[in-house]
Amino acid sequence: MRWGLAVAAIVALADQAAKAWVVDLFEAGQPGTPMAPVTPFLNLVLTLNHGVSFGLFNTGAAINAVIFTVLAGAIVAALLVWLARARGVLIEVAIGLVIGGAIGNVADRLRRGAVVDFLDLHLGAWHWFTFNLADAAISVGVAMMVIDGLRGRREAPN
Repeated sequence: MRWGLAVAAIVALADQAAKAWVVDLFEAGQPGTPMAPVTPFLNLVLTLNHGVSFGLFNTGAAINAVIFTVLAGAIVAALLVWLARARGVLIEVAIGLVIGGAIGNVADRLRRGAVVDFLDLHLGAWHWFTFNLADAAISVGVAMMVIDGLRGRREAPN
């Protein structure tokens, strides 16, 4: 369980630090500056997502923050139970990535009423949904869970 909890703490702290840096970057910059190009395929932007993944339910309704915070809390609780029963570093790290990402986004909802998204990947004029480190950690964690599930469980020899 210690691997998962350590990863969760690192992800949540790194996510909050990155979001604070980006918010400060845009608040200190020129008013109305919409983005800061980093590479030919990555921009930093500042967006507030009041909804869930991919901007679904991004209506700005105050009740969204409450509903999504409660839902994320229930998911984190279930993941902690799973983490306590998990056997193996891969699945512990995977669960920790998802927990840390969920906590990072919940912290935003509690502080700002919305999640700070700032990573804008694009290919030419085609842009992916804007996301943050917490979202990336959740995605990688879920992919690792799938890999762990596909590996299957082998019985120990008698």
